[in-house]
Amino acid sequence: MAEIPVACTLSPAQMKGRADEIRALGRHALLSVECGARRATLRFGPGPEVRERVEAIVSAEAECCAFLDFTVSSGEEDTTTITIEAPEDGEAVVRELAYLFSADATVNAAVCTCPSCLNSRNSR
Repeated sequence: MAEIPVACTLSPAQMKGRADEIRALGRHALLSVECGARRATLRFGPGPEVRERVEAIVSAEAECCAFLDFTVSSGEEDTTTITIEAPEDGEAVVRELAYLFSADATVNAAVCTCPSCLNSRNSR
């Protein structure tokens, strides 16, 4: 079985559009972010519209970044959670996605303060 390359298949224009969608969802509904070396867990507010947006983005990201493992689950109080896991060489992509979701979020808890995300933000 061939190994899936750690690479996104979107064009630069498509990446910009996707980043805009991700930031908009984060701004609208992100409640919290937890990051590890190769894993991020993002929790979003309640509601079927939020879940639909989360599922649409996860579906699209699973297509272009097939090397990532996405899990969408329901949490307490009708929240939606995404868990993103990466192979050994995919840590930067997980951090970038967590950063995109939280970049425009206004909720203080939405900003991940783990060292790897802070380093990613500070290197911009």
